Formats: sequence, structure tokens, C-alpha cells
Amino acid sequence: MSSKRPSSKGTPGSAARKAAKRPPAKDTAKGSRSKQPAKASGSKQPAKGSGSKQAAKRSRSKQPAKASAAKRSRGSASGPPDKASAREYSAGGVVVRGDEVVVIVPTRRAADGSRVLALPKGHVDPGETPLQAAQREVREETGVVAEPVCELGESRYWYRRDGRTIGKRVTFYLFKYVEGDTSDHDDEVEEAFWIRLDEAQERLTHAAEREMAGLALAYLEKDR
Repeated sequence: MSSKRPSSKGTPGSAARKAAKRPPAKDTAKGSRSKQPAKASGSKQPAKGSGSKQAAKRSRSKQPAKASAAKRSRGSASGPPDKASAREYSAGGVVVRGDEVVVIVPTRRAADGSRVLALPKGHVDPGETPLQAAQREVREETGVVAEPVCELGESRYWYRRDGRTIGKRVTFYLFKYVEGDTSDHDDEVEEAFWIRLDEAQERLTHAAEREMAGLALAYLEKDR
């Protein structure tokens, strides 16, 4: 009877040693899961979102500058042929009554001797605001009383007087007729009368004032 030793293949110790050599299944599963958050995490996405917001803010910040530039250019005319030797600041009014506007023919003629068709306006006196000056000039030059509605814009133009180039800046206001007769104007005006706003856009002598009439017409049409 031979005495053989038991095979080590089937011993509990051998199975345990083999099991110890194999990496645990749980550790492998944990390792694979640990990579998933890195793939799913969009660390770059918040940066893109914040960047788009910053870009939107930058684009919006430019809009007010464009709007203010448009306001500054509103009602302005092209520059003078030569340097202005004098400058004036005035205020005037576009007085409306329905679809009509009151206009004046000043006693002072143009450089070529022709009559001028204009809107009422005049110098801002010391202590006056431009609006107060515009309201006073409307009363003096047209004979009518009007109440202010809003500021229309600023016009700039140049004209010749006694051989000099005068640079003129005028702030215009929209007024609504209240009462008064155009025959009650002062002696600086030859006549004052009502014409249609669309006609004033064609007949007023100065291009800047024609533009003011157009702005008044657009305002009234929008308000209807």
C-alpha cells in the first residue's frame, strides 16, 4: 500500500492563494465608475456659458453709445464751407395744431435777398433755460400760446450775415397750440401763418428745420 501525499491542487489553501492572486471584482467595478464622473463633468461648459454671457454684455454695452451718437447727429447739417467767425445758441419751437404747424417769415432776408420761411426761434437769454426761451420766442414771433410736449432734437447749420459765416445751434421743442392769433406777432416777423406739416418739410428754408418738421410729424403719427 503506497503512501501518496494529497495533491495540493485540491486543497483549501491552494484555492485561497489563487483567489488572492485574482484582482477583486468589486475593485475593478469601482475603478471603472471612477472614470465616469470625469467624462460626464462638463467643466468647460460653464466657461462657455459664462463667456457667452460676457460677450452678450459687451455687445449690449455698445448699444447706448450708438444711440447717443444718433441723438447727437439728429438734426445736424453738414459743415460750413469755411471756418465760422461767430457762433450762436438759440431755442425754437415746432407748434402743431392738428396736422398744421405755424411758420414765420422774418423781416431779415437771406444773403441773396430772398425771403426766408422758418420756424420760430431766438437766443437764449441769461437766466433762461432753452425750453423757456423757446416758449417765449414762440409767443413773440407767432402770436400764439403753446404748451411744451417734448424735446425734438438739436439742429446745427451755418449762414452768412454781413460777410461773416455764422455757426448756429438750435434746440427745438415740440409744442401743442393752446390759443392766440398769428397776426399778433412782433416787429421782427413779416408774417406768421399755418401750413401743413408735410408741406413744411418741403418749404422751410433751412434743411435742419425741415428735418425738425419731419420729426414732429413722425412723433404725431406714432402717438395716434
